[in-house]
Amino acid sequence: MELVLADALLGLAQSSDPCALLRAVCGGDGAAPLSMERVETLRFLLQWLEAGGAGGRRSGGRGLGGGAGAAGPAARRRGERPAGAAPPGESCLRVLRLCARLCGAQLAARLAGEALAALRASRRGPGWAPRPAVEALVAVARAAGPALLERVVTRAGEAVAALVAGRLLPALSSSHTALRRVWTGLLPGRGEEGRVSRTLLALTALADLLFPGLEGDGGGDGPALDARLCGGFWRVLQAGLTDGDGLCRKRARYLLKRAVEVSDLLRTDCICPPDDGDEPSLFWWSVEKNDKLLQFWENYILIMETLEGNQIHVIKPVLPKLNSLYEYALSEKGCWLFHPSWHMCIYKRMFESENKTLTREGVAQFLEIYETKRLPDSPGFSELIGACPPLGMKLQKFLSTYLTLLPEEERSSFLLKFIQKMTSRHWCAVPILFLSMALACIPSCKALGTEGLHSLRDVLQCTMITHQILLRGAAQCFLLQTAMHLTDVEKVSLPEISSFLMSLRPEESFSRGTILWMELCDWLYTHDRCFRKSINCHVEHQERSSLSVYVHTLVEDYLKVPASTRENCFMPDWFEAKLIATMILLAADVEEMKNKHSKKSNTERVELKSFLHPLLDVLLKLGTNAYVPTLKTDKSLQLLLKLLQTCLLKQYSPQDDVVLSFFSNSVMTAAESILEFILRRLTTSELNTVSDLDRCNLYLALLSELVNLCSNAGWKKGPSIWNSISSLINASVKNLQETGNEQEPKLGEQIQKVVSMASLTVVCEIFDQKPELQLKSLHAVETLKGFISSVKLNQVLKKPSYIEEKNRYVHYFLCYSLFEESTSSQGWGKIVASYVHDQWVCLHFILNKYHKCIPLSNDETLELSLLAVQRPIRTLQSALEALTLLPSDQVLPVFHCMKLLVPKLLCSSESLCIDAFDLAWKVISSLSNTQLIFWSNLKAFVQFVFDTEVLAVAARSKGQAYSKIKEIIVKLVEMSTARTGVFNTVISYCCQSWLFPTDDTGALENPFSNAGNYSELITEACVFGMVFRRDQRRLIQDIHAFVENLGDECAANVVTESTNRDDHYVRVCAIKFLCWLDGSNTLHKMFMEDLVIKLLDKDELVSKSRTRYYVNSLQHRMKNRLWQTLVVIFPKLDQNFLTRTLDKIFQAGFGNNQASIKYLIEWIIILILHRYPQCLEKFWNCFCYGEEKLKTSICTFLSVLSHFDIILENTSEKKLILKKALLVVLQWCFNHNFSVRLYALVALKKIWGMCKALYVEEFEALTPVIESSLHQVENMHGAGNARKNWQRIQDHFFFATFHPLKDYSLETIFYTLPRLSELVEDEWIPLCKFTRYTDISLPAAFHWLHSRTELLNLKPSDWSQQDMGSDLVEMDNQTEWTDVQKKIIPWKNSSPDLDLELVFQDRAAKLGKSNSRLIVVASLIDKPTNLGGLCRTSEIFGASALVVGSLHYINDKQFQHLSVSAEQWLPLVEVKPYQLVNYLQQKKTEGYTIIGVEQTAKSSDLTEYCFPEKSLLLLGNEHEGIPANLIQHLDVCVEIPQQGIIRSLNVHVSGALLIWEYTRQQLIKQKQLK
Repeated sequence: MELVLADALLGLAQSSDPCALLRAVCGGDGAAPLSMERVETLRFLLQWLEAGGAGGRRSGGRGLGGGAGAAGPAARRRGERPAGAAPPGESCLRVLRLCARLCGAQLAARLAGEALAALRASRRGPGWAPRPAVEALVAVARAAGPALLERVVTRAGEAVAALVAGRLLPALSSSHTALRRVWTGLLPGRGEEGRVSRTLLALTALADLLFPGLEGDGGGDGPALDARLCGGFWRVLQAGLTDGDGLCRKRARYLLKRAVEVSDLLRTDCICPPDDGDEPSLFWWSVEKNDKLLQFWENYILIMETLEGNQIHVIKPVLPKLNSLYEYALSEKGCWLFHPSWHMCIYKRMFESENKTLTREGVAQFLEIYETKRLPDSPGFSELIGACPPLGMKLQKFLSTYLTLLPEEERSSFLLKFIQKMTSRHWCAVPILFLSMALACIPSCKALGTEGLHSLRDVLQCTMITHQILLRGAAQCFLLQTAMHLTDVEKVSLPEISSFLMSLRPEESFSRGTILWMELCDWLYTHDRCFRKSINCHVEHQERSSLSVYVHTLVEDYLKVPASTRENCFMPDWFEAKLIATMILLAADVEEMKNKHSKKSNTERVELKSFLHPLLDVLLKLGTNAYVPTLKTDKSLQLLLKLLQTCLLKQYSPQDDVVLSFFSNSVMTAAESILEFILRRLTTSELNTVSDLDRCNLYLALLSELVNLCSNAGWKKGPSIWNSISSLINASVKNLQETGNEQEPKLGEQIQKVVSMASLTVVCEIFDQKPELQLKSLHAVETLKGFISSVKLNQVLKKPSYIEEKNRYVHYFLCYSLFEESTSSQGWGKIVASYVHDQWVCLHFILNKYHKCIPLSNDETLELSLLAVQRPIRTLQSALEALTLLPSDQVLPVFHCMKLLVPKLLCSSESLCIDAFDLAWKVISSLSNTQLIFWSNLKAFVQFVFDTEVLAVAARSKGQAYSKIKEIIVKLVEMSTARTGVFNTVISYCCQSWLFPTDDTGALENPFSNAGNYSELITEACVFGMVFRRDQRRLIQDIHAFVENLGDECAANVVTESTNRDDHYVRVCAIKFLCWLDGSNTLHKMFMEDLVIKLLDKDELVSKSRTRYYVNSLQHRMKNRLWQTLVVIFPKLDQNFLTRTLDKIFQAGFGNNQASIKYLIEWIIILILHRYPQCLEKFWNCFCYGEEKLKTSICTFLSVLSHFDIILENTSEKKLILKKALLVVLQWCFNHNFSVRLYALVALKKIWGMCKALYVEEFEALTPVIESSLHQVENMHGAGNARKNWQRIQDHFFFATFHPLKDYSLETIFYTLPRLSELVEDEWIPLCKFTRYTDISLPAAFHWLHSRTELLNLKPSDWSQQDMGSDLVEMDNQTEWTDVQKKIIPWKNSSPDLDLELVFQDRAAKLGKSNSRLIVVASLIDKPTNLGGLCRTSEIFGASALVVGSLHYINDKQFQHLSVSAEQWLPLVEVKPYQLVNYLQQKKTEGYTIIGVEQTAKSSDLTEYCFPEKSLLLLGNEHEGIPANLIQHLDVCVEIPQQGIIRSLNVHVSGALLIWEYTRQQLIKQKQLK
């Protein structure tokens, strides 16, 4: 430094030019960065020159400016440091500012240009640091041009945005012109909000300059900015409020607060011009409505801040404030005062939340408000329609309301966009169902044209993705109703309508005979002449309906086959046949409807006859004309099959359906021709290619349908049926017995064998399904039996050689491409698998017919010459081989055969049967993710593993098979936890087979003995059920029940088969099974006693596994299900057994049980004592235990005494028992625990009433004491909530309404009591489920079904949960809370534990050291470290007591480490979290002010709050704060003012600050008094 100054002074002495002096300091030309010493020297000299040194002021600015111009760049280069070096010092920045002031805009522009170039430099490596350039710009900001600064601010990259906002923008405060240039560049236009984050960053830095009255001295060049008048500002702010980045949202809320604060401060009118003249302004302020506007924006900001917490329990109390927002937002005329986009910001934040519960609440609130408030139209609202499943009903109302409000010309475009939006994503079953239902409920209007119909068809395709068949079918029903309600028929044609109908599945929704089908017929009839004419529609036949003309044209065009010399080997597509069959039947039903409306009796069915005529013409020729083209025969038979499948319904008969009757009679005329054609094709060599296998399936399916038709029409012994089936059997057997070239089999021969085996399979199925046709008496059946019994099982067809076939069919090159694909290993394997599958179907037919003749081993002989029946072991071995060969979708007939074989062989071949169990289970496990074939295979597996004879034999030997079955039971229960419905299949089959055995039970004496041997099945069923999240299977089951309750109105319920896969079905089935048991039956009695012991043991095991469990936890639910079952069983048990098990029941009563379980235990005890009063002695012993054991359970036994009149109903000696009861109850009436005293007084009131009724002289001495006590309780005053609680406990449903005998019913046990006990809804089993599941009916003599109306009509709010002290205080039920959390942190309700018992320690009080009236309540804090620190702080500042949640904390090492023995000198009080409400109420009565340390909307600033002498500080939980229910009991909330970014302080620190502030204020008061 000294050397530099010496050189400068020498230079100054030699020359008076300041420029030369500055150049000397800069080191010549200034090309190199200056050293730190030169920078300091330069700063000193510039300050000296600016002050007028060396005549600088007199020499003019030009020379000085030149010198400073040389110094400025040198100083800026000094600021550019390599990576890792220290940032530029303040000296460099001062030099730059001095140079800019001395040189003016020219140098400033030059420096700014160089800095901007540096910021845009291409080198962005790890060593690049933008701060020097930005700091240089800050230094010259006042002198630089506005245009240059605008370029810097608006074009800065992401890496320098924060620096620009933090350093450069505040430097613009002196230049309004520059600020306006920056402002214009910052705000994006409409649709250009992509830079929201950076824009908000800059706006936040400029916050003090954006609004009038906040820019300080008000100086500057030009008018000040007012961001409130700019629409772009508000659009950016709204985009920021819904941005995904939390910091971006925070900046937007900050700017909104500043804008509202300025408006309230200025109290002037202002309005932001609207973008559209018809829309409301984005922001406006009025002096007249200042308070109202301020209230609106304060509520708005509070809601937006609350949503940041993402916790529904904190957000929900704030949501009612949305109602007030809408009240402010709408004028008296129903117009928007505030732009609706502000409301959309709230909903978007909720809809995009990760918390699905919050999303659901947001959608519910939106839909409900939109409906109830009748909001005016706004395009923004149409973007927010959600798909949250529980909101289905609200969504319906919303769509209807919204479309009603929309102008008629906009409805069509909105609905089209809405439906197209539905096709833009893949939906699960529940959303697509409720969206479709909402569309179907829209009032009829002409809104959709061809494009809309196509979009609906695309939505239909979305429904096919889900595996939930019932929900899929229901969605299809609603979408068809949507098409009928909303389609403008003048814009669509009948071909487009029919194409849409083909997207529906008849087996799931669109089936003939349903209400939906009739609705469609009525719609077609009503709009017949209104449909748009299609191009191909004929114009003649004006007298006929357009539908009839269209269908007639369809049939004629379909059966037209172009003349061709070459036969096509491919089957035609089924789509056209399906379409035409559907339209024929629709047109026929429309014709019938037309005749009914016109009251005509048209027996000729002219239209239907004309539709069928071309088809019947072809069918009649099939049997006699061998030259009908194959394509034509395929099409005609396809159409006939689709007509038969669509027309024939199980619930209808030809007598009820005139269309079906006419159609059946018409088809019968061609039946013989059809049968002759089918027989010829199946029994000759005409089917000899791979593509012919599809024709074989067509012919066989048609054969089955024709047999059904003949059966329904009464044609039972027609010669055609007999002859056709006999011929088919004989020809097929003959073909299968022929042996060709085994080494080189030909394709035609192999295909014929496959066809023959498939034909025999269909014949066997017809025999089983249609016994009334008496086809088994045919002579050919014997041939069939002999062949099947002798056939080699699992015989595969060798892959044929196709060289000769290629020469034979060379012109069919397309066929060979198919053939080569099918004769590949994979393709031919499918054909072989089908062939083997058909073998086992036929074998099952034989085994089922002769299953009683199956020997128990291969050593036994059989009179019948049926090898498959004579050799059961070999047959079973073949079955195991088949399970390894066949794919999983082909093993069903093998399972059916194993069901007949395993019971016969379990004794003699146990190991083989065990192998069968293992292999079958392996197959079932592999199918667990295959929806379509899993259930049928599972049912077959259950039927053979749990066959009554199999279970009995295995239980009798108690060998490996018995253990294996037990193992399978465990695996099935485990599988059922992941797959709903598995246990349902098992329990249903077992209960039915044990209660109602069939005639073929074999050697089994009594199938019910299996129930005792495998009682774990019933035990598990009684407690079965999962704990679901709402987005899991429970939701699917609830929606299933909802759809089923729609009944026949939803066609899916008629068409689809009920699966009974609800998890409740397992317990319902088990309970109905127990209802059938009879205590007089020895087997039943033994089973019930064993079940009761196992259930009680299970209860004890669950209780030991977790001594404390939460409401609705899995432990709670299991115990509840268990005791529900015991309530059902106990009335069936005898006295001896009950006497032995009573101790276990009492022991369960001593446990720490939830309320629902307490009720059930009390109920059982009451029922037992009522039935057997002699058990009272054991009951009295329960009151003799120590207080420690009774403190959580005494209320249970006192509750039993409250029903003492029912217990003594059948007792003659009541006086002695009443005397004993009085002695027992009186001692508990003086218990120190308030809850215990309440229950004891309730029991005393009941017992004393009985004593007075008997006029017992011995009790007269007690009369004054008891009467005065009860009178005092009835008329108590003051004492907090004591009187109120006394009244509430008397009104408690268990004491006031519930009658243990009259209310004994299934509905009370499984629905009413769980509902009143506030069990989660998953545990409620409504009575309809007991009546709906008909697999097992209730006994005719069972009359205990319904709850009494008085109990059923009660609501959970009508009573309070017992044994829970905190629940005895009335809760605040305001819809909109007066104070809510503002700092959002999650909280949980503490689990109720023990009775209210406050333990005071007076060790420190004896010292007389504390005169403070401050109580610090830390019961919500659960970290020992924080408690230890608070204990130390409280002791130091002399608090009168520290309240903690448990005194066990003082033994914790972390607590002791921080408290440093403070617990020894400070009174500690134990108040558990659930006891806080009562404790706070108690302290209020003592004159304490309850102060919460919490940030809320109405909290007071700590610096402004004056603490009363008697203050109670309530501190919140570390993570959860103060729960919302406790906030309502506070007198005031105090918050600590913050300046930083971090959201909150540590709870110990917060508590310490308030404790000190209280102490400080009290010390000041004491000094003033002195």
